[in-house]
Amino acid sequence: MLRADALLSRFGYCSRREAAAWIRAGRICLDQETITSPSVKLDPARVLVDGEPIPFVNGILVALHKPLGYTCSHTPENGAPTIYELLPAQWLARSPAVQSIGRLDKETSGLLMLSDDGDLVHALTSPRRHIQKVYEYRTIAPVPLEATALFASGSFTLNGEKTPCLPAALEPDATDPCHGFLRLHEGRYHQVRRMLAAVGAPVTQLTRVAIGSLQLASLSLLPGEWTPVDSRVFTDVP
Repeated sequence: MLRADALLSRFGYCSRREAAAWIRAGRICLDQETITSPSVKLDPARVLVDGEPIPFVNGILVALHKPLGYTCSHTPENGAPTIYELLPAQWLARSPAVQSIGRLDKETSGLLMLSDDGDLVHALTSPRRHIQKVYEYRTIAPVPLEATALFASGSFTLNGEKTPCLPAALEPDATDPCHGFLRLHEGRYHQVRRMLAAVGAPVTQLTRVAIGSLQLASLSLLPGEWTPVDSRVFTDVP
């Protein structure tokens, strides 16, 4: 239960200071009954604002097909657009606001999750969960055959780091040595690009195609589109 003014602020409609005007204007109803006091406590699931139920009343979890050229920052970087420009503006005014679950760099496209549930964000990004991420890559030079065993060994260490990467599954394309997939269970800074560059095959194109059992292809999203996701798709998240 939330106070009417806190509810409007929590779900991004207006500030608590502005809420009184919304309520005086008769814009808030509980089971079709107009609310007249900012202090009355309400069940968000039963509230209508301007005649419409509150969207994502139990929290937001969406999958976004991140386009190339977009950053995962809340503030623009060097004029580049951000992923948050692709979402409803009201989501960013929610408290807590929507945030990306992990990041993809500006030149990487593909599957990205976003949520306003801090506990879920932590669960999906915690290294202890070992949630698999799958990347499709294209490289300048052929990926050497020995890279498959090297990445799977658990002994491969990125330049400048002391801790070896967790075992990763490299799946080269049998017909194109510059194309394939890399399956990771962690998310270090620019990890895929750094791994492939270390074996002499710098990346020219990178797309995240899966997180856990969630497949980008099955979502049928065009770049820039998003869709709600049930958190139960991640079986190792309580």
